[in-house]
Amino acid sequence: MDNKLAHHLLWERLRSGDKDAFFDLYKALYYPLVNFGIRVCADADMAGEATDMVFTTIWEKHDTLNRVDNVEAYLRTFLKRKLLRIMERKRKINDALFNAGEDGDWMEMSYEEFIVKVQTDELIKHQLKNALAKLTFRQKQLIHLKFFDGLSYEDIAAQSNQTVKTAYNTIYDALKILRKELKA
Repeated sequence: MDNKLAHHLLWERLRSGDKDAFFDLYKALYYPLVNFGIRVCADADMAGEATDMVFTTIWEKHDTLNRVDNVEAYLRTFLKRKLLRIMERKRKINDALFNAGEDGDWMEMSYEEFIVKVQTDELIKHQLKNALAKLTFRQKQLIHLKFFDGLSYEDIAAQSNQTVKTAYNTIYDALKILRKELKA
């Protein structure tokens, strides 16, 4: 059987919640997608992690997935977009490790400034991790969709099968908890 057709049939079974189809599709496309990801970002670890994220996402959203004619091309596009977001996030983090010089050029921080920044960042990460532990699973999920994936409230509501108002209220309540926990 043609790979494209086999992938299409697995996709259709996956959409109906068939776990075996999901695992078969994962086995069939994992390494080709990782290899494609390596060509996009030149980082095998990042490509593997992003491929895992793509498969995790399609399983979580299997009941809302659309029909796809070319599953591998669809997943390549999904993976490429995921990798570009990850690389952009890493670029922003990297930029944060530098300060602008007086003449506008970028120069590295002094060692002492870097150590202080890293220690401060670690403290903030620890506080944020503790604050996030106070949230419900749904609150964490919606916070991620809003602030990490950059989705609108309408898109969040559609993905989480809620009304826009419920999504907004859930995120609002989560932010109140985070503000309270991070002030302490």
